[in-house]
Amino acid sequence: MSDQPYFPESENELDRLENKTDIQDVIDQALWAGLKPGMRVLDVGCGPGVTTASLARCVGPGGRVIGVDRSAERIDYARNKYGQGNIDYVQRNFFSDLSDLGSFDFVWIRFVLEYFLKESYQLASHVAESIRPGGIFCIADLDLNCMNHYGASERLDRTFRQMGEAQMKNNNFDPYAGRKLSTHLYDLGFIDIHADVRTHHLVCGDLSEFNRWNWWHKIELAGRRSGWTFEDYEDGFAGFEREFKEYFSNPRRFVYTPLIIARGVKPPAD
Repeated sequence: MSDQPYFPESENELDRLENKTDIQDVIDQALWAGLKPGMRVLDVGCGPGVTTASLARCVGPGGRVIGVDRSAERIDYARNKYGQGNIDYVQRNFFSDLSDLGSFDFVWIRFVLEYFLKESYQLASHVAESIRPGGIFCIADLDLNCMNHYGASERLDRTFRQMGEAQMKNNNFDPYAGRKLSTHLYDLGFIDIHADVRTHHLVCGDLSEFNRWNWWHKIELAGRRSGWTFEDYEDGFAGFEREFKEYFSNPRRFVYTPLIIARGVKPPAD
């Protein structure tokens, strides 16, 4: 059981998680994976509940969705804001026994495995136990997370790679989680596996207020908590932050991060 801390945690994290979630994107991804009305769904790492509520819209009143998160604050928030007739929210460590929640037709785990570099396959395997034979496992995560910054200086580009390596070493964070998802499904014995690549971050032209707020927050937390020394800058992190904000505020820059979605079907029991 992993009880490692969630390194991006801050007083603003609940707001960031909710505000960055595009409900229509969630619905489109879930429908692509095979979510249908009437299904019983498990949302692993449900956060503030907006994703769970989006999945509940897809399954309709004849279906049911259970959102699981280890944060008591986020579960309380989800219950208060998104609780409705066909949704339950449960506080639980993802690695703990989930058998009391029953079996599911569709299990969704999005933006979770990236926080468990060493245990990602173990977590996928554990969660897969909750899927009934014939049920669908949908995993979605980012690849080359925060690594694609066209127009950045060589120093800035190098620093992002160094931050990513430090995150892997010090925070068990995986910037390359997305490329591993379909292989996880193959190794778990799933069938009818498909993968899709979509855009998650795409920052081009004028900088929106949300992207400004979100990326300033991301850089502050990810940079300072990465453990990297920012040795290319005389004043350390402050110099990196200053150069990044100047680059990111320039409308000629192009920043993107791909989202990879993989889905597979659990084979019939022998």
